[in-house]
Amino acid sequence: MEKSAQAFRTISEVATELDVPQHVLRFWESKFSQVRPLKRGGGRRYYRPEDVDLLRRIRSLLYDDGYTIKGVQRLLKEGRGRLPQQQRLDIAAESALESLRIVSARAEAMATGNARPLPRTGPQPSTATPRAAMLDLHKRREIETVLEDLEQALSQLRTTLKAQN
Repeated sequence: MEKSAQAFRTISEVATELDVPQHVLRFWESKFSQVRPLKRGGGRRYYRPEDVDLLRRIRSLLYDDGYTIKGVQRLLKEGRGRLPQQQRLDIAAESALESLRIVSARAEAMATGNARPLPRTGPQPSTATPRAAMLDLHKRREIETVLEDLEQALSQLRTTLKAQN
């Protein structure tokens, strides 16, 4: 099963995706303060999608564009090595929208009694959904309304950003 685009990645997954050794990613963390993966028990690193995007950009600047570490540090400090603001906003908005779609689908499944456990690492929750956890029709409609409002807001945000450019 393939991970969602918004899922956190382990260091081995990021190293494979970027085609660099794991020790290079750890070295880049020491050189680029913007790279801050979550660290869990035992020092395990979990990279957010925005961390992976930044690492991809750093890799491109170093390997494809021929910048030095100091050069990339300067670009990032000046904000020129990052993705354009509109692209960052689009990624953030799509991420939020995808999360809302997942929540909405989960709420609908719970309301109809067809809830399946969410995929997780570690201990799995009980597959039986307690009656108290089921959403009534009113709550489900509220969630759907919020989702529609957010989709409209995303559309308006994109229109505004396009008009500014």
